[in-house]
Amino acid sequence: MDWFGWFDARDYEVAREVLQRGVAALALVAFISTLNQFRPLLGEHGLLPVPDLLRRASRLRGPSVFRWGYTDRRLIVVAATGAVLAASVVLGLPQLGPPWVPLVVLLATWLLYLSIVNVGQTFYGFGWEMLLCEALFTVALLGSQQVPPPLTIIVAVWWLVFRLEFGAGMIKIRGGREWRDLTALMYHHETQPMPGPLSRQAHLLPPWFHRAEVLGNHVAQLVVPFLQFVPWIGPVPVGAIASAVVILTQLWLIVTGNFAWLNWITVVLAAAAIPDSVWHAMLPVIPTEIAAGGGADAASSPLWWVVVVLGASALLLVLSWRPLVNLVSRQQLMNASFNRWMLVNAYGAFGTVTKRRIEIVVEGTATEVPGGEGGVELDEDWHEYGFKGKPGDVRAIPRQWAPYHLRLDWLMWFLPLGRLWEPWFEMFLLRLLQADAATLRLLAHDPFDGRAPARVRVRAYHYRFATRSEYREHRVRWMRTLEGEVMPPAALR
Repeated sequence: MDWFGWFDARDYEVAREVLQRGVAALALVAFISTLNQFRPLLGEHGLLPVPDLLRRASRLRGPSVFRWGYTDRRLIVVAATGAVLAASVVLGLPQLGPPWVPLVVLLATWLLYLSIVNVGQTFYGFGWEMLLCEALFTVALLGSQQVPPPLTIIVAVWWLVFRLEFGAGMIKIRGGREWRDLTALMYHHETQPMPGPLSRQAHLLPPWFHRAEVLGNHVAQLVVPFLQFVPWIGPVPVGAIASAVVILTQLWLIVTGNFAWLNWITVVLAAAAIPDSVWHAMLPVIPTEIAAGGGADAASSPLWWVVVVLGASALLLVLSWRPLVNLVSRQQLMNASFNRWMLVNAYGAFGTVTKRRIEIVVEGTATEVPGGEGGVELDEDWHEYGFKGKPGDVRAIPRQWAPYHLRLDWLMWFLPLGRLWEPWFEMFLLRLLQADAATLRLLAHDPFDGRAPARVRVRAYHYRFATRSEYREHRVRWMRTLEGEVMPPAALR
């Protein structure tokens, strides 16, 4: 008698390929982002040096290989190793062996990235960091091509998408009034942290369209996630249709903004609800033997693999209690982890929408003392530092960066929303006065070509998208108005 015949989800072979390769591809992007940005932000001479954190903290928020000491060289080894492991899964190499091979490779990738996140402080404090960690752990349990996908892990991915989408929907309903009166997206495209090339066009769409956007968002996040758990009703692939709705709404967010890999990984995870037969109906190039559930030539999963996966599934089930309670709580937490391993987390974003966009603009001057007639400071003497992603030049079209994550640019958006004077920002200004080469490489434009400015200052501007008539008249994408001076001119001394 086959006691575990239910365990093998033979109709989800394609879903497994999409999940493992897709999550690994985004992990590869995350490791490359770390290699490019971690050292100037958090390295030995960074804005928030990890060695200082290790001296101060009696306990890190979770496990990390840097617990026993940090060096920039060690960071490079960890991130490069993680990138190589992730790339191997993208290529499908571990999946060719026994199921324990991709398990070990993806768990190692998870532990390496978890090590980085747990010392990343505010620069790694975003919800998609813990989402990537949880996804890596979960898809590691999907096994290899030698065994069918485990049903309990496919369901675990459905549960992850449910928490991701339904949690975000509940945060909005419980949050700002703009989500309930359907006006949120009349502001969001303009005020989101890092607009993309099409954000202005989306913002300029008529009000009725924005109301329809919000209504569609509520349906996609508050109703559709339940339907993932209903794979079929007769001949209708309900789960696949639910997945398609989630994917389409995420694709709209991808083309209208830059949210690192948040939307991209949601698209990948949502594919878990699409069975192979539906994939074959949509893409006939997929072999019919896979579409018929004939993948994984091994007849059934071996007992040892069933025991390993069921043990891990039981762990995920136990850890699900607090996130489940959080979903129905009036004090719902957003982007919270309830354990030190970042497994089975709570998700959600944009419970309220900012109505006005305030940008922090950093400028430098080569003059030691105020110049001009009568010693009056002239604006012509001051030159802006240009950032790669955040708005600055009013003529420039915002670039598409996601799924790559520009961490400095994102944190600049948060400055006017909370404490304007953060320790990392003070250190950032100091590094500009020192003309620190590593810090300057984080920027798109250094007005002093690597030379140190005499002084820097910080100003706040109100930015809004130019209307079509304003664009025709001035040829600018943004209109901006000076709000005031945040920090008066300061010199290194």
